[in-house]
Amino acid sequence: MQNFYYDIPTKVAFGKGEIQKLPEFVKEFGTKVLIVYGGGSIKRTGLYDTVVNLFDENGISHVELSGVEPNPRVTTVKKGVDLCKEHDVQVILPIGGGSTIDCAKVIAAAYYYDGEPWDLVCDFSQAKETLPLISVLTLAATGSEMDLFAVISNEETKDKIGIGSSLVYPKYSILDPEYTYSVPRYQTAAGTADIMAHIFEVYFCGITGTFMQDRIMEALLKTCVHYGPIACEEPENYDARANLMWTSSWAINGMISCGKSAAWPIHAMEHQLSAYYDVTHGHGLAILIPVWMKHILNDETVDIFVNYGINVFGIDQTLDKMEIAQQAITKTKGVFDAMGLTDTLRSIGIENQDNFEVMAEKALGDGLDDYIVPLTKEDIISIYKECF
Repeated sequence: MQNFYYDIPTKVAFGKGEIQKLPEFVKEFGTKVLIVYGGGSIKRTGLYDTVVNLFDENGISHVELSGVEPNPRVTTVKKGVDLCKEHDVQVILPIGGGSTIDCAKVIAAAYYYDGEPWDLVCDFSQAKETLPLISVLTLAATGSEMDLFAVISNEETKDKIGIGSSLVYPKYSILDPEYTYSVPRYQTAAGTADIMAHIFEVYFCGITGTFMQDRIMEALLKTCVHYGPIACEEPENYDARANLMWTSSWAINGMISCGKSAAWPIHAMEHQLSAYYDVTHGHGLAILIPVWMKHILNDETVDIFVNYGINVFGIDQTLDKMEIAQQAITKTKGVFDAMGLTDTLRSIGIENQDNFEVMAEKALGDGLDDYIVPLTKEDIISIYKECF
């Protein structure tokens, strides 16, 4: 197990009706708020009206940034920064999923940065201060509500870059599972795949001596395997939504990676898919994961797959190790299939392989040679092609 330092400063209000605490949380930091959201579902569900009424009743003013993209763009970050400066915003309130929260995080930091927001994304060490951020989660997927990460896209350069800084932890996050009832089946499935991918990146990295973390990761994966399909079929099943929402937070808030830090190859490859083709992140991950698993399965990694297969899926432990591993990969794909996620890049609108080489080169920049099974440019191209 590696050495580590662990601290989660985000305070979480979890459960039905916790939105009523929002004015109290906001007033710790100010009374002028930028509300950040995406396509307008929060208006259809009534959540927007709830928040605005709470603000009006408590003397909190607000301005809005709507239309945040599923892969949030740096141009939208710039709009948010301009609004904050124009209206002397004191608190940023993203209402939505990870894309909205990620966008808000970078707005919060770029507010204090004199240069272009993209320059800050490319070198986030330049960030020294941020506006306080309070999130209201409506989609269980990225874990951005309780982590120090954000991912932003540059449409002009076809780059998608992740930042990580303790500066961007939300001060508070309100997690009401009922706000995820309206999430469509497809986004529920993609979100579940994203949660599982966060766990896989750490679980399979090969760092040993982490018995406690490994068993926790298996429990989190079992939760996704069990409740992901249920939430797809029964969108208003509170237990399913609640367990997925809480798993989303704990899959990437740093706890499972304590003493087990390594590169994230699945995300590195998928970020290129999203950057070049603007695909749904979780679906791209679901397509890549079974193929990547087959690629890293060998005599050195088989025991990890055996633990995964037995402890998550209950596969017969008396079988040959390689048989258990292969069944585990098949069952993983079966979870994605059961939720309705297709398994080829062509099925999500990628019509040719023209960009695979440059995508592989960019993915390598995320340190993919430092993993239990290192990836080369040729390996990544091969995985893309097998997924095609």
